[in-house]
Formats: sequence, C-alpha cells, structure tokens
Amino acid sequence: MDVLAADASFVDALLAHQTPVELTILMPCLNEARTVATCIHAARRFLEESGLAGEVLVADNGSTDGSQEQARRAGARVIHVPRRGYGAALLAGIASASGRYVIMGDADESYDFSALQAFVDALRGGAELVMGNRFRGGIAPGAMPALHRYLGNPVLSFVGRLFFRSAIRDFHCGLRGFSRAAINRLGLVSPGMEFASEMVAKAALAGMRIEEVPTTLRPDGRDRPPHLRTWRDGWRHLRFLLLFCPRWLFLYPGLTLFALGLGGFALSALPGISASVGIHSLLYMAAATVLGAQLVQLALLTKWVGIISRVVPPQPWVTRWTPYMKLEHGLVAGFLLMAVGLGWSAWLTWGWGATGFGALDPTETMRVAIPAVTLMILGAQAAAGSLFAGALNFSWASTREGST
Repeated sequence: MDVLAADASFVDALLAHQTPVELTILMPCLNEARTVATCIHAARRFLEESGLAGEVLVADNGSTDGSQEQARRAGARVIHVPRRGYGAALLAGIASASGRYVIMGDADESYDFSALQAFVDALRGGAELVMGNRFRGGIAPGAMPALHRYLGNPVLSFVGRLFFRSAIRDFHCGLRGFSRAAINRLGLVSPGMEFASEMVAKAALAGMRIEEVPTTLRPDGRDRPPHLRTWRDGWRHLRFLLLFCPRWLFLYPGLTLFALGLGGFALSALPGISASVGIHSLLYMAAATVLGAQLVQLALLTKWVGIISRVVPPQPWVTRWTPYMKLEHGLVAGFLLMAVGLGWSAWLTWGWGATGFGALDPTETMRVAIPAVTLMILGAQAAAGSLFAGALNFSWASTREGST
C-alpha cells in the first residue's frame, strides 16, 4: 500500500508540475499523406521558435493512404474520426484539443503553419475568433481558382457581412484561431463544409470579439483534386446562411409584399382612386398580402425551430417577445380575422338576398369579396401556424424530457 501511495503521489506531482498547453494546432485530414508531414513540421517549428507550450493534433477522417502514420512520425497526436465530413473532423478535433487556444488549418500545404504569431497575438489580446484574410495577405498564382477568387468568396463574404452584421472580409478562410472555451459555447453542429460558415455566423450572433489578420495562400501540394466541390459546397454555404438568417430569406421579402398588398387595398378604398382600380389589381393585392403573411410566418417559425434545436443562439428580441407569442394568442388573432372575413361575406350575401338573389355585377361584387376572402385566408393561416408552432414546442419538450 505504501508503494502504491508513493507511486500515486509521484504521478500527482508530475501532473501538477506539467506545463499547461496554451495552443493546439488542429489539422483535419483525409488522404493527405503527401503533405501532412510537411504541415506538421512547420507547426512544430513555430511552437519551438515561439516558445509556446503546444501540440499538433490531426483529426483523421478515415484516410486510406497512410496519412495517420505519416502524421504520427512527424510528431502529431492523431485521433480517428469515424463520421465523414470537414465539420465532423473539426468538431472531434476541438473536443479532443488540450490547448486554451486552437488554430485550425488544412493539411494540404496551402497555409503556412510556421507563421501563426499574428493569430496568437490577437488571441492573447482578447479576440475570441481570429480569421485569416487571404485577400489582404496575398494569394499566390494558382492558389485559388478564379471563380472562387472573384465570385464565390466575395459573394458569400458579402452575404455573411450583410446577414450577420460582421466586418469579416474573408468569410471562408480555412486558417483561423479561436478560444476553445468560447467556441464550445456556440454549440456547433454542421458536419460538412458549411461548418466554416456556422462558426463565423454563430460567433457574430453571440457578440464575440472577432478579428482578422493577413494570411497568405499558396497552391496546395496535392496530387489529386481537392475535396471542395465548387457549386455543391458553394450552394451548401449559401443555403446555410439563408436558413440561418431567415429575416433575409423570408422576413424582409414577406414584410415588403404584405405592406404592398395592404397599401394597395388602402389606396383602392380612397374615393378618388377606387373607381380606377380594377378587380384584377385587387386580386394581385390579395395575393401579395397572403404571400407576405406566409413568408413572415415562415421567418418566425424557422427562427424558432433554430432556437429550440439549439442551432441558432437565442436573440434578445425573441426572448423579449416570447411571453406574447403563445398558441392561444395566435388562435384568437386567427379566429378574429376569420370572423371579420366571414361577417363581411355574410353582409355581402345579405345584400344579395335583398335584391332577390338576382344577377350580380362581378366588378362591384368582387371589390368586397376579395378583401373579405383575404381576411379569412389570413385568419386560417395565423391559426394553423400557431398550432404548428405549438406542436413543435410540444415535440421539443417531449424529446428533452425523454433524453433526460
């Protein structure tokens, strides 16, 4: 027992005096035997020259070309990630990282892992996410296809800045550093290439301090096509940004259509204008009003689904309005709108009966029928949407109780 106790005390003492790991350099890897060792050597050289206590971690995504052994020989710690995908590899790597900070980058020699001091300085200075900017640092000839350089990256970066009010100029740079604790709070989930967009979008929504540093991009050292597929992965990034920010996909177009439809109805009721507005115009106004209301409702439902599934962090306005967005409130509003529309239709029918149910002038009748039917549709839509939101809440609550 004394020997065991002494051994345990010796191990505890060793652990207590271990230098904490400040930096993990993380590389996702899938069949990079040609380049991974060079990247690891550069990363280890940076750690030695900068005097940082760190590690090089390779998250292997099922390589079949011996990348794992090459990485181990070069001095990296290697973990196996059975789930395929760029995001899946990085999620597993972040979970396994020992460092307070993590700098991630592709293991294909396109980034210089021996030049990471700017990332470390920014992280030590309080930044929670540090993005590389290839357009400021320099893109070597042949390093980035023209379609990516002049269309794909600028468009997606512009969309990202617009949607998430971020100043990042290179939204999809693969070389980036972050505080591991801060990133873990974001609840990242994307297993594919859209992981890169999810990280920046959630960090911006969470109000994290994000900075950019110049980064150079070189032609990669692969002897095979890259894993990135231009149109497929570009669409996945754009789709994620749109669904992650439904105000641009649904809310703003919906509010615009709704305002145009209601504004048209209001103008058509004015004495000097009503005679010149035909029933065809009224039909288009009704369509704009109904479609606009549907898009606004979809925006709210999409945002709510993202929040309850923890894909989207809660927004202050959602928290503020949640007490008022109850199933019962939506049902009451919906039934009131339907009641007004039905009452209006009943009044129209009553007037028709007073004439003995004779022939009607469709031009005059439809002027009243179209707004009445529009109100009934809006009411039914509001009630149905409220019931659907209630079903989502119930399903989510049941799932949480079952998991606990």
